[in-house]
Amino acid sequence: MIRLRACESDADYELWLDVRRAVHPEDRTSTLAELHGYIKPGDLHLLAYLDGELAASGLCNRSDIAGNAFLAPRVLPDKRGIGVGSLLLARLAEHAVRQGLMRAGSHVAGDDVRSVAFAQRFGFAESRRDVQQVLFVDHPREPRSIDGVEFVSIAERPELLRAAWPVAQQGYEDMPIDGLDIHLDSWLLEEATLPAGSFAALADGEVVGFAGLCRWWDDDTKAEHGLTVVRRDWRGRGLAAALKEREIAWAAANGIRELITWTQTGNENMRAVNERLGYVLRRFDISFHRDLPLP
Repeated sequence: MIRLRACESDADYELWLDVRRAVHPEDRTSTLAELHGYIKPGDLHLLAYLDGELAASGLCNRSDIAGNAFLAPRVLPDKRGIGVGSLLLARLAEHAVRQGLMRAGSHVAGDDVRSVAFAQRFGFAESRRDVQQVLFVDHPREPRSIDGVEFVSIAERPELLRAAWPVAQQGYEDMPIDGLDIHLDSWLLEEATLPAGSFAALADGEVVGFAGLCRWWDDDTKAEHGLTVVRRDWRGRGLAAALKEREIAWAAANGIRELITWTQTGNENMRAVNERLGYVLRRFDISFHRDLPLP
């Protein structure tokens, strides 16, 4: 028997996070405190039980991408193929429609053949691919200097995270993702969770570039890049590489041995910057979308 119930307590949300970590062990997962900060009215977090045993989790929320619903049924590997994912997806899609969301997106690992087939079976069509690159930190190069630019960590001047928001908006506008709509509250919560390893570039006191570094939930030897962005009139001068070189140098000096970053198909410029700095391709994810309701 399959039973679904909504998360209510911290213990429920910890189980929800446990499922996410088990299904996506290679990805950074939020802490409980971070998760509570992300939850907004109308969000639904589900737990699924199969014959009394935890089998899956589910998420429906309003995505920052075009305001669509984001649906994430996640089934533990040994509980797949029994109908848990189908029931979860149906319940999540019904909740999205009740919230007035008439289009849904989700994403799966590109090499997860079963999950790709599952998405396609329910009428989801591929919309883009996200590429993960990784750097194994060893002996970083000396960070380059840029004439007229001062580099300051967010730990030194925390107010620069908010000051970098207008530049960040330019970066989000230029991403090859239809309808991307990141809000300031999300930016302040999710970016630069390693403030000493996150940097702003200043010219005449104004932020002209930013690179954020984020904590890995359970491994102090890993970190994930957040947004790297350069103001449009400062691009083409090596500023993105200079910012990332400072992140790499800080990581090397603080025991971080693996840096993970994501780019999208269509953002080949940033992928090329990463490659020149030594990052290598590890995997890709596929994003899917379809109209609601489900048939």
